[in-house]
Amino acid sequence: MLKKSLVSIDQCKKEDILRIIGNAKAFEANPNRNLLEGKVAATLFFEPSTRTRLSFETAVNRLGGRVVGFQDASTTSSSKGETLKDTILMVSNYADVIIMRHHLEGAARYASEVADVPIVNAGDGANQHPSQTLLDMYSIQKTQGGLDNLTITMVGDLKYGRTVHSLIVGMSHFHPTFHFIAPEELRMPDEQKSFCRQHGIEFHEHTVFSEDIINETDILYMTRVQKERFTDLVEYERVKNVYILHNKMLDRSKPNLRVLHPLPRVNEIAYDVDDNPKAYYIQQAQNGLFTREAILCDVLGIKIDD
Repeated sequence: MLKKSLVSIDQCKKEDILRIIGNAKAFEANPNRNLLEGKVAATLFFEPSTRTRLSFETAVNRLGGRVVGFQDASTTSSSKGETLKDTILMVSNYADVIIMRHHLEGAARYASEVADVPIVNAGDGANQHPSQTLLDMYSIQKTQGGLDNLTITMVGDLKYGRTVHSLIVGMSHFHPTFHFIAPEELRMPDEQKSFCRQHGIEFHEHTVFSEDIINETDILYMTRVQKERFTDLVEYERVKNVYILHNKMLDRSKPNLRVLHPLPRVNEIAYDVDDNPKAYYIQQAQNGLFTREAILCDVLGIKIDD
């Protein structure tokens, strides 16, 4: 058990990852259990969210717990100048676990250092999104029959995309090969490429989104270009539609290929892909519920009995 905050995927050992996604499978078989009866979870979303917030709140409710919190920081005392430290200390008085999304990188780690209860990082700026990584890995395991020796192609915003940064770390235990497809402005940062080199992970960088690369791919991980991360909107307009996946591009892809996306999508996956059996992003979002049930129990030290 973690029995502590989940701030970054790199704090999870291989056995932690396999345990959590194994528990996610158990929750998929039976999601309604009273394991959090008497527990209160606080959801502090300083940044907008739909799937992450709702799946965490649904997870708490299906486990018999209760939810307090906010989805708009402008309605809280932070708009009056209250510091993050004071907000976390105050909420720690009321809740057994805090689920937090914040626009500042490192905010979740800082919160974990001052809080008396576990913090679950629901995304901090362009840094980490560990619960998304774990649900992605559960989705990969379900669709591929395992996690080892897969070719994963990441497309789009690889500079600011915290989901792809976290997934590289999570998959590093399982001997992947990566293809990074991005325009020069949004290429994978040196930090993540250095991580791959240090861990002996093969990767290739491309600027062209070609069917040849798709055809050797097991997991095609699409991402949106995140307007909210840009300070220069001219740059955003230049790159926002540079890569779009169309259904015909999957015609010669491997039978086991699955298309993943952390959502929301904008234009990067055409709607004609939705009916392709290789499109998995809606099921992927559903897997978030089961994975986040597993995460909450893990950080609270609650054993899953099947």
